[in-house]
Amino acid sequence: MLPWTAPLTVLRLVLLLMASEFVRTGLLVSYLPLVGREFQLSPAAVGLIFSVHYLADALAKGPIGLLTHRRGLGAVLLLASGLGLLLLTLLPQQPGVVPLALLSAVWGLCYAALWPGVMAAAQHYARPGRTARALAIASVSVAPAIGLGLLGVGQLMQRRPELAPGVLLGMQLLATLLALSLARLRLPAVAPEGMAAGALVRGRERWGRVAGLLPAAFAQTLAPGLLATVFYPLLASLGLHLSALIVPALLGVLLGLGSLWAAGRLADRLHPRAALTPGLLLLALTFFVAGLPGLPDRLLLVTALGGLGYGAFIAGWNGLVGHTLPPEYRAAAWGTVMAVEALGYAIGPVLGGVMWAEYGQLGVFWLGTAVLLLVQGYYLWPGRAVVRRASAEP
Repeated sequence: MLPWTAPLTVLRLVLLLMASEFVRTGLLVSYLPLVGREFQLSPAAVGLIFSVHYLADALAKGPIGLLTHRRGLGAVLLLASGLGLLLLTLLPQQPGVVPLALLSAVWGLCYAALWPGVMAAAQHYARPGRTARALAIASVSVAPAIGLGLLGVGQLMQRRPELAPGVLLGMQLLATLLALSLARLRLPAVAPEGMAAGALVRGRERWGRVAGLLPAAFAQTLAPGLLATVFYPLLASLGLHLSALIVPALLGVLLGLGSLWAAGRLADRLHPRAALTPGLLLLALTFFVAGLPGLPDRLLLVTALGGLGYGAFIAGWNGLVGHTLPPEYRAAAWGTVMAVEALGYAIGPVLGGVMWAEYGQLGVFWLGTAVLLLVQGYYLWPGRAVVRRASAEP
C-alpha cells in the first residue's frame, strides 16, 4: 500500500518531477554542451545558461515556497513547465545567449517550486505513522529520471543525435500535461489565517528550529559534493574503468533500497534519529574506508556500506525535517532547507578540487569523513534539544 492518503495527487507530482528532471538534466548537462556550437553558443555561453538556471533554482526555493502557499502550487508548476517548453522551442531558432540565459533563469525561478512542493505534498498526504517513508520514497524516486537524463540522453547524442530534441520535447510536453492536470492544486493550510497569539509564538519557535537544521543541511550535502569534480580523475588514478563500477553500484542500490524501507519504518515507529544516527555513521565509515590505500580491492565493501548508510540517512533526515517544519508553511520551509542544501552541493566541488590537488584521494575522502562526523555531533549535542522539542509536538 502506498504511504499516502491521496496517492493520485502525489503520484502525478512525482511523475511531473521525474519528467522535469529528465528534461533539465538531459538538456543542460548532456544535450546543450554537445550541440551548443550548432546554435551559435560558445562553451562559456552554455555554462552561463546552465549556471543561471541552477543558481536561480537554489536561491528562489524559500521565497517561491511562500508564493505557492499564497497563490497555489499548481499555477507555479504549470508556469515552470511552460517556460521549459518555451526554452526547448526557442533553442533551434538561435535567439542568442542573452534571451536564452534570461529564459533559463526565469525557468529556474519557477522550477524552484517543484521539489519543495513535492516534498510538502508527500508530507501533507502521508498516511499517519508513515511520514518518513513517504518523504523518503518521494525524494529518491526521481533518481532514475536524472540518471536517464544524464546517461540516456548522452548515449542518444552519440548514437542517434537527431532523435534527442524530439525525446526532450516529448518529455517536456508530458510534464506540461501533468502540470496542467495539477493547475488548481493548493495544499490545504494547516493553520487558519488570524491565528491566536499562542499559535503565532509557536510558529516563531518552529521557524527557529528550522534555522537549527540549516548548518547540518549545508554540511551533509557538502560531503558528497566533494566528489563531484574529482570522480573521473580518481578513476584514472586508480586505473578503473566505469564498467568496473557496475556490479558494486548495483549492490549499493539494492542495499540502499532495502535500507531505505527498513529505516523508514524505524523512523516512523521510534524517531527519525533512530535511522539518522546509524545512517550518518555508516556514511562516515564509507568515506573513511574509501580514503584508505587499495580502494579497488574494497569497492564492494565501500558501495555496500554507502548503500546501507544512504538509505538510512535519507529516511532519517527527511523524517527529521518533516518533524521540525512548521506545518502551516511546509512548502516555504522545505524550500528554505533545500536552498541551503544546494549551497552545500555548490561549495563541495570546490573544496573537493582543492583537497584533491593538495592531498589526493586521502584528503578528499577523509575531509568527507570529518564533515559527516561533525554533522553527527551536531545532532547528538547542540541539535538534540531542537529535535526533542520538534518530536514532542503534533
